[in-house]
Amino acid sequence: MTRLPTPRGRLTADKPLSELTWLRVGGPADWLFQPADAADLADFLAALDADVPVFPMGVGSNLIVRDGGLRGVVIRLGRGFNSISVDGTRVTAGAAALDAHVARKAAEQGVDLTFLRTIPGAIGGAVRMNAGCYGSYVADHFIDARAILRTGETVTLTADDLNFRYRETDWPEGAVLVEAVFEGQPGEPAALAARMEDQLAKRDATQPTKDRSAGSTFRNPAGFSSTGRSDDSHDLKAWKLIDDAGLRGATLGGAQMSPKHSNFLVNTGGATATELEALGEEVRKKVYHASGIELHWEIMRIGDP
Repeated sequence: MTRLPTPRGRLTADKPLSELTWLRVGGPADWLFQPADAADLADFLAALDADVPVFPMGVGSNLIVRDGGLRGVVIRLGRGFNSISVDGTRVTAGAAALDAHVARKAAEQGVDLTFLRTIPGAIGGAVRMNAGCYGSYVADHFIDARAILRTGETVTLTADDLNFRYRETDWPEGAVLVEAVFEGQPGEPAALAARMEDQLAKRDATQPTKDRSAGSTFRNPAGFSSTGRSDDSHDLKAWKLIDDAGLRGATLGGAQMSPKHSNFLVNTGGATATELEALGEEVRKKVYHASGIELHWEIMRIGDP
């Protein structure tokens, strides 16, 4: 096995990734690296053999790790990367800061980033996937981000660099986002708090928030502009296509398309990554046969079968 650099942070061999994903599935990573700080991360990447794959992982909220696990080094940011600060209407958040915490902290300071409140996951993933909700997207508020490249170099990435699109960006291969800056509109803290409570109530009424899921399974096959904003002239929803194909509640082993919201793939208990991914692929096939429309995964799937 390739010899790895010795960091100040925590380096764990053969770490089961099922413990770190919301779906609670997946085999081990060769190595899990939890850096002590940005300098530790930069030094580690600079010294790491360029042939060793690197995968930055957030809180595992939008991820299926396959049962064979992941080769290379998984990098997971924790304490030291979750700070949140507000200056006027600008909010700076560490990559490990939870989206919900950023929304709440901003609202307390009279800054509207309320769209983040119900998005599962952390800021690193939100930027990389141009996360959005209630008609707002990261692209609408993004100023810039600080990232550490595979070479160990620290760079600032702008919106032009990332080329935001619906649920995707041109993220540099192997780069690890450590901090992002957003601009929000000013708002009354009490009104922003009330809006977020209303959003939470609507989410809990319509989505299986108590189940083991990874959020929306498939992207809505709608029209989107170059900024990643929805084109309201298109109203195709993935859940409606799944319903029309008769697949609400469909199961395969311990995997199920939620009866509460059919675009949520859930682990009902004891599902394998293979079952979850296979059910998703079966849904894609049957939706295509029923409607002629191809669904695309929103959940990221990584690792070996």
